[in-house]
Amino acid sequence: MPIIEITSLQHPDVQLFSALTEAQLRNRIEPEKGIFIVESPKVIRVALDAGYQPIALLCERKHIDGDATDIICRCGDIPIYTGERELLANLTGYTLTRGVLCAMRRPALKSVKEVCKNAQCIVIIDGVVDTTNIGAIFRSAAALGIDAVLLTKNTCDPLNRRAVRVSMGSVFLVPWTWIEGDIQQLNNDGFKTVAMALTDKSIPLDSPILKQEERLAIIMGTEGDGLPLGTINRADYVVRIPMAYGVDSLNVAAASAVAFWELKKK
Repeated sequence: MPIIEITSLQHPDVQLFSALTEAQLRNRIEPEKGIFIVESPKVIRVALDAGYQPIALLCERKHIDGDATDIICRCGDIPIYTGERELLANLTGYTLTRGVLCAMRRPALKSVKEVCKNAQCIVIIDGVVDTTNIGAIFRSAAALGIDAVLLTKNTCDPLNRRAVRVSMGSVFLVPWTWIEGDIQQLNNDGFKTVAMALTDKSIPLDSPILKQEERLAIIMGTEGDGLPLGTINRADYVVRIPMAYGVDSLNVAAASAVAFWELKKK
């Protein structure tokens, strides 16, 4: 594999790691040409294990014969850019986590029907824009056995660099795709929708009626305002997590973990 020494911030062919914004990397116009960036050897290994295609590596020199050795062997004949830690930090705009970045090709997205084909318990992320929360929700979904994740179009991209890192690679483990139109379309496939919201008609998360449903779609809303009123009104169930000490709600990432634990069929 070619190892290319970077000695200048103007070095050609490294715009994947420096000049392109997340929106440009994603390439909505030509999705098949989209790219995303993965940080740290551990997360890169998870992506490779899941079959994601590497395009290029950016690696501190000391890691070529260290933490990144096995990754380099697995990536085949792709360019490996290397240099001093300070130079690479200036190039990317942040200090590299564990000294390794990998640019990867975005996979072709599956349809909602494909992703949910054999699922019993899924989560719909509606309007969540904080990358840390997206990563944390995916990590909880993977750890607690959620079968699939659907995201509304106004939600943060789960392949955002920080979301991928916070998820510890869980975005590569749980099937996911984007959902358009009315969420209640899932009723056609036998799902009952569960809107996590505080309203006068909310039932407790541990309500026995929820345990009787064969397929559940848990809807988690945005960090500030929660779910849109229309989504709440159209949901089959509106559910609250019982609270103590006068606390009215949890952060969406924390709430998702509690909901997943309780509602996922054991």
